[in-house]
Amino acid sequence: MQEQVWIVDDDQAVRNSLRMLLKSSGFTTREFDSADSLLEEQDFSPCYCLLLDIRLPGISGLELHQQLEARGVQTPAIFITGHGDIPMAVQAMQQGAVDFLTKPLHDAELIDKVQAAIALAREQRDKRQQETAVHESLATLTDREREVMAGIVRGLSNKQIAAELSISPRTVEVHRAHTMEKMNVNSVANLVRLLGEAGLIDE
Repeated sequence: MQEQVWIVDDDQAVRNSLRMLLKSSGFTTREFDSADSLLEEQDFSPCYCLLLDIRLPGISGLELHQQLEARGVQTPAIFITGHGDIPMAVQAMQQGAVDFLTKPLHDAELIDKVQAAIALAREQRDKRQQETAVHESLATLTDREREVMAGIVRGLSNKQIAAELSISPRTVEVHRAHTMEKMNVNSVANLVRLLGEAGLIDE
């Protein structure tokens, strides 16, 4: 899937200028002249960075960002703002935007911020994919395997887990092996790291 920068600005000259600049730096873009036109989109997966003018006709850039957040769209957003709009841009940052640029735009700064936003988008998507994979693996565990895994991550020995669950150490050993195989890890440290990165335990 090709990574795209989506530009939302009601000024066609600005859109054209941004498109040419980004294209010259190797980026692929899509342009929208209003928040409404962007909200008609169903698939945001190609979008790795949003460049939003803070002042748009109808729904403002700030409101658009709020609506996208409510939809669960987590694409990094960079606001383009006039000096008088800086308090609004700061508010946008507090709502989760990654940065803002003041007009007139400086080409090198814009490219740097877009590259940083795309790198963040990749990182966020990798993390979400990893979390999904962990939850899918967890769904394959039996109730007993989950109980054994809870003991494993607490650092308990097979004998201690067996005593807690009133089963034999040999049975714990079998469940432990199945758990490690299903979670696709080869050590307790890797299991703890995997669960920690998925936000399921405190490492």
